[in-house]
Amino acid sequence: MTSFELEQEERAVGQLESKLKLLRDTVSREEDALEKATLRLKHTQDAQAILQHLAQAVQQQAHQRISEVVSSCLAAVFDDPYELKINFERKRGRTEAHLRFVRRGLDVSPVDAAGGGMVDVAAFALRVACLVLCRPRLSRIIVLDEPFKFVSAQYQDNVRSMLEELSEKMDIQIIQVTHNEAYATGKLITL
Repeated sequence: MTSFELEQEERAVGQLESKLKLLRDTVSREEDALEKATLRLKHTQDAQAILQHLAQAVQQQAHQRISEVVSSCLAAVFDDPYELKINFERKRGRTEAHLRFVRRGLDVSPVDAAGGGMVDVAAFALRVACLVLCRPRLSRIIVLDEPFKFVSAQYQDNVRSMLEELSEKMDIQIIQVTHNEAYATGKLITL
């Protein structure tokens, strides 16, 4: 082998060594980046687990407070009332809330199975619960148009009593438009 050929071989080896060093440096940087990304992924998953746990705790707290208001309104009006239960379900990356009425082990959809105006009272009570739980505190005024039109006549006096009690205990002003004189309470404006 000639000195010229030897120099070419040494240059080729030098170039290969440079490429090999560059590849090793690249692999080292990529391994460091992978390690950092893996650690970041673990921290993100840990944070997500904490947030999900917190969200479940908030859901349970909201369920308890909303259910208390609605169930107490139903109990104030009806002789054998349902209790409101909220089932939270995670679908498509979001939490959905399904409202259910429960009484003596029977679990029914409020819309499908409750009669006598129970849905009217529950819908009103849900509005009250939202107003009371809202932060920052809003002006506690509810304006309603025929909110209890499907309540059976035998429960109308109970509805009036419930309205008076809620207004007083929760400091809520209730303004309602109605043709039913059984709900007349407080200051009346007749048109």
